[in-house]
Amino acid sequence: MMANTVRPISFITCLVMVAIAVPVYAQAKKTEPKADPKTAEQAPLVPPPAKKPDLPAPPPNFEYSPQGRRDPFVSLINRGRESGPDKAAVKRADGVPGMLTSELNVRGIMQTRGTWVAMVSGPDKKVYTVRAGDKLADGVIRQVTATSVVILQEVHDPLSLEKQREVRKFLRGGEEVK
Repeated sequence: MMANTVRPISFITCLVMVAIAVPVYAQAKKTEPKADPKTAEQAPLVPPPAKKPDLPAPPPNFEYSPQGRRDPFVSLINRGRESGPDKAAVKRADGVPGMLTSELNVRGIMQTRGTWVAMVSGPDKKVYTVRAGDKLADGVIRQVTATSVVILQEVHDPLSLEKQREVRKFLRGGEEVK
């Protein structure tokens, strides 16, 4: 009995909702402005770009003088070295004396006449033999052991308190910095 009364009530509810929605939709369509083809072509869809703020101009006779202050936009890492497009490239020596510690790769270690000798390669892909005491571009070979080469590297960082550091390059690859 309940099912017979629920069906007509839900039908009446749906009918009332449709009766209210149709006039509201029709009213909304009437109030919507119609686009005129002439004005649609003239009106841009993209908003105009924002106006740039006016910056104050320096006086006409202004000249910057650093008065001994450093340029804050110049890197401190390569400071004092002669490099750059306007400066001539620094020519390094050929062979082991021209190699940097970071460019050195240990290829082999052997013992001759009671001393250890290391075979190293550099950026030129040539193999050189080095002993303790040989000089590099940024350091000196301190010791050659059966498993590694110990290099005393000079540190050129103006902010560093240490002026030298010990770099150990292993025969099986890798390095250790102390």
